[in-house]
Amino acid sequence: MVSVQVTHALGSYPVYVEPGAIERLGQFVGEHLGGRPVVTIADATVAELFREGRFGRTSWESETVTFPPGERSKTRDTWALLTDALLERGVGRDGAVVALGGGVAGDLAGFVAATYMRGLPYVQVPTTLLAMVDASVGGKTGVDTPEGKNLIGAFHPPVAVVADPRVLGTLPEREYRGGLAEAVKHGLIADREYFRWMERAADDLLRREPDAVQHLVRRSVEIKAEVVSGDERETGRRAILNAGHTVAHALERGTGYEIAHGEAVALGLVAECELAVRLGIAAPAVRERVEAL
Repeated sequence: MVSVQVTHALGSYPVYVEPGAIERLGQFVGEHLGGRPVVTIADATVAELFREGRFGRTSWESETVTFPPGERSKTRDTWALLTDALLERGVGRDGAVVALGGGVAGDLAGFVAATYMRGLPYVQVPTTLLAMVDASVGGKTGVDTPEGKNLIGAFHPPVAVVADPRVLGTLPEREYRGGLAEAVKHGLIADREYFRWMERAADDLLRREPDAVQHLVRRSVEIKAEVVSGDERETGRRAILNAGHTVAHALERGTGYEIAHGEAVALGLVAECELAVRLGIAAPAVRERVEAL
């Protein structure tokens, strides 16, 4: 299976983007986590979908710890409950974590892995479009506080990412469209031709046509990998990935997280493009094209 490599200070890890990859999850876990005892961390909804085989049939299973779905769970309290659950199960320094779910699960499980017993290896298994194209790649983990999003966290890269575009068939339309906003961001900041392709392929993407979705996920992963590999700790160019997010985080906090992250990013991109037009550093046509997508 072809993968995209992401490099970091201590090595690199693969991002597998392939329909049906989740059916081979046991193979990937065995290859990258060896014989370590594994605990899967997922929200309760995703855990149930996985158990029912809705993401694909796999014989792989592990101990699973769940939390309530939604951004409101991405807190220090939930982190404490999850780490306590690992302690109660006797997970030691030889353990490992699988982060199964969307961006919230990836951030939470990644932060648990970063801090439990001073750090455990983990595999990211994103199940939302937003997590596949953005949140699962780059090693950022963390939790929100009343003062803002992601203010407590760590850089802790996974040992592998397993992204199966087929699982997106289970995703509600609202969440799917939110993921498309992150992909639009990648085209806007890094690849003009990719942006043009999204404009041409918009109908196919909205229909979730498999080849179009596969290309979207892979190209966004390639862009994210290239940026974070060159600036792991966000001391320079990686900040470009925050396009749309300054406004988005304010909208999320201001609405008490009633607005979804992807929706906030979409609005943030349009607002920041409008600001760029007013500052004279972008043409009005740029804002219009972003708004149209």
